[in-house]
Amino acid sequence: MIVLSIFSLLLILFASYIQYKNQSEDYNLRRLIRKETQVKDHLNYLMRRDSSFHQIAARKEKSQQDFSSIATIHKVEYALYTLSGEPLFFSYVDGIEGHQLASSVLNELFEDKRQRIGKLNEAEKGKFQSSYSVLKDDQGEPYVILYFPYFEDISFSTTELNTFLTRVFQITLLMMIITFGFAFLLAGFITRPIESLRKKIDQTGLLKGNERISLNNASKEIDTLVNSYNSMLDALEMSAEKLAKSEREQAWQEMAKQVAHEIKNPLTPMRLTIQSFQQRFDPADESSLEKLNDFSKTLIEQIDTMSNVASAFSDFATLPQPKIIEEDIVEVTRLATEIFEASNIQLIAPSSPLLWPIDRTQWIRVLTNLIKNAIQAVPQGREPKIEVRLILDKHQLEIQIADNGSGISTEDIHRVFEPKFTTKTGGMGLGLAIVKNIIDSLNGTIEFNSSLKHGTTFSIKLRHPSHDV
Repeated sequence: MIVLSIFSLLLILFASYIQYKNQSEDYNLRRLIRKETQVKDHLNYLMRRDSSFHQIAARKEKSQQDFSSIATIHKVEYALYTLSGEPLFFSYVDGIEGHQLASSVLNELFEDKRQRIGKLNEAEKGKFQSSYSVLKDDQGEPYVILYFPYFEDISFSTTELNTFLTRVFQITLLMMIITFGFAFLLAGFITRPIESLRKKIDQTGLLKGNERISLNNASKEIDTLVNSYNSMLDALEMSAEKLAKSEREQAWQEMAKQVAHEIKNPLTPMRLTIQSFQQRFDPADESSLEKLNDFSKTLIEQIDTMSNVASAFSDFATLPQPKIIEEDIVEVTRLATEIFEASNIQLIAPSSPLLWPIDRTQWIRVLTNLIKNAIQAVPQGREPKIEVRLILDKHQLEIQIADNGSGISTEDIHRVFEPKFTTKTGGMGLGLAIVKNIIDSLNGTIEFNSSLKHGTTFSIKLRHPSHDV
């Protein structure tokens, strides 16, 4: 709108300038012809009054006073030439010697049908229009050439043009300011409901508590848009409920499948063991007691396996409420590493106690899971080398567990913390998922950096709650 308004203003000013210029040219051309006609009529009058006037070349001395009176009466400047181009009279110079009319002008003048030509001349005063005309007597015989210069008085027209353009500019500028102000207010009135709608849409989410929009005095179009948004929220809430229900059902189905699968694994060898024991058991056999002990041991191992499966799924589904207290995290980490062979694990930590708010049991569980995975990641034939490093940086604590194992392949990088994902033949794939849940409950982050065939480093970053922003 601003560009169009400015363009319109410039177009109006340009059109006004062209119009004034054309009018000025037309006015001066008509004025030239009118003045020229007045001089011609006066000369023809003198010729009709004096029958010898057509012999103007012979009596030019006698006619000088008449010629001067014409210039005075009509307030014009002009000159007269003989038909051969000799000067007879100049009203605007003293002396006319040497003012011979150019032969090119004579030829052009007599070749013209009207025997009148116009010229654009240049002088010290600037550019000016002039005309050359052949004057004829009553019998149609030419007797003199009239040269009529016309110096335009452009001061008045220029002043008038400048005044007009200034007024047009002022009026147009005032209208533009009023229009811009009105457009700004109108745009604000129109866009305010849209801005409110935009903010609500930005806050809209599938899992968020979305609020419906209620606008007063909204236009029909905005009201329709608001109603569509509110209808979308209703549909979104229904979709969210269906999605949540579907996700819960799917999660329970997956959990049930996984639990059934993990429980079925030890049930099969238990069944086979019992069947074999029934077929081969002989009370009279001297080794029957030893066989009974082996049978009982096998059943106990499988029952323990089933118990571990149930415990793992229970822990993953609902972690115990953490009991956060200030603990010496260096000492707790040392206790966690001592569970494993000391020769395989190197602890690099500050020598002085470091108090940190953690759940002691869950922290030991995190470290044992990560260290156990690190040991299992080392391929056979390679001696495990595990490093556990505690690094305090201002108010942030970083714990690194690095191994020299096989690393994590590119296609598995994004699935490491997924439940049920594992690259080992045994296990349920819940260890790292439980670790991530515990770290999230501590408002920390866990990341890893892996190099295939060279090892992996897990990094846990904890920020002290007292310095959270």
